[in-house]
Amino acid sequence: MKRKTLRRLVMGAGVVALIVIAWMYSQIEPFGGHGKNVVVQVTTGETVGQLGATLQRDHVIGSSSLFHVYASIFGSPIGRPGYFQIHQNSSYSEIHNVFKKAPAQLVVVSAGNTIREVALNQIAPQLGNHFASRFIIDAKDASVASAWNPAHSLEGLIGTGLYVITPDETPSQLVAAMQGRFIRQARSVGLTPQSTVHALNAYQLIIATSIVEKEGYYPKNMSKVARVIVNRLHRGGGLQMDSTILYSLGLDGGTVTHAMLQIDSPYNTYLHAGLTPTPICAVSTIALRAMLHPASGNWLYFTLISKDGTEAFAHTFAQQLKNERIAASRGL
Repeated sequence: MKRKTLRRLVMGAGVVALIVIAWMYSQIEPFGGHGKNVVVQVTTGETVGQLGATLQRDHVIGSSSLFHVYASIFGSPIGRPGYFQIHQNSSYSEIHNVFKKAPAQLVVVSAGNTIREVALNQIAPQLGNHFASRFIIDAKDASVASAWNPAHSLEGLIGTGLYVITPDETPSQLVAAMQGRFIRQARSVGLTPQSTVHALNAYQLIIATSIVEKEGYYPKNMSKVARVIVNRLHRGGGLQMDSTILYSLGLDGGTVTHAMLQIDSPYNTYLHAGLTPTPICAVSTIALRAMLHPASGNWLYFTLISKDGTEAFAHTFAQQLKNERIAASRGL
C-alpha cells in the first residue's frame, strides 16, 4: 500500500514537474508567433529586473521573474542604453540578440514638415549627413514609381509619426516605410488614388490638404480653411496663400513681404491660379479629413485673431479688413 502511495506521489510530482517545465519552455520559446513591434527604452544603469518588468508590461514576455532567472544563468541581455524595437511574444534568445545590438534611432515626421526638413532636422542629427543625403536621393528615385504623384515628387506623400530606425535599416527602406504609412493613413480617412472630391483628384486633394495644414495649423481651424480653399478654387483665380510662397523660398513661417509676392514661382499662388504643382508639406489625417469633408460656409478669407491660434473667417473683403484690424489691435 505504501509503495502504491509512493508511486502515485512520484508520478504526481513528475506530472507537476512536466507542467512546470512545459510552462517555462512556453515562456522562453513562446508559441503562437510574434505580436506587433514595440519600442523599449533601456536607460543607463538599468537592471535586468527593471528591463524584465518593462518587457512584461509591453507583452514581449509573460514572466519577468522567469526572465530574471534566465538572465542570471545565461547572462544579462543589456548592452548599450537607448531605444530598441522588438516583437511582442519574443523568445528569450531573440531578446538577447536585440538588446546586444546597437540601439535604434528615432525619427519623427510631423505634419507640416517638408522632406528636406525631415532630412536635415530629424535624420541627419540621428543618423548622420550621409544617411540623410542618401534618404533625399532615394526619395526622389522612389517618387517615380508612386501611384499617388503624377508630379514625381514624394513631398506630402510620407506618413507622419514616429519611425524606429534599426542599425541595419537603409535609407531606401525608410523611404518605403514612410510611403507605406502614408498610404495607410490616407486610406484610413477614405482617400485612395481613385478618389475625386470637390472636382479634385486624389493628388490635388493632397496638395490642397498640405496648404490646409500650413494655413490652418491647429485642428480647430482646418475644416474652415479647407472650405476657403474649395471656395476660392471654384471662384477661380489665385489662392493667395502665404505658405506656398514661403515653401518656394525654403522657409517655414515668417512674414511674406511685398517683394516676395512678386516672385515668379509656380508656388506663388498670388501670381498663378489654382493649386501648386506639388504638396508643400507632410499632412495629418486631421487635415486630410478636413479637406475631404470641409465645413459648410461661403468664406473666402481668414486671418489669425488670437494668440491661441484662433482664426476668423469672412465672406467679404470688408469683413476681412475688420478682422485684420482686430488682429492688429491684439498685436498680431
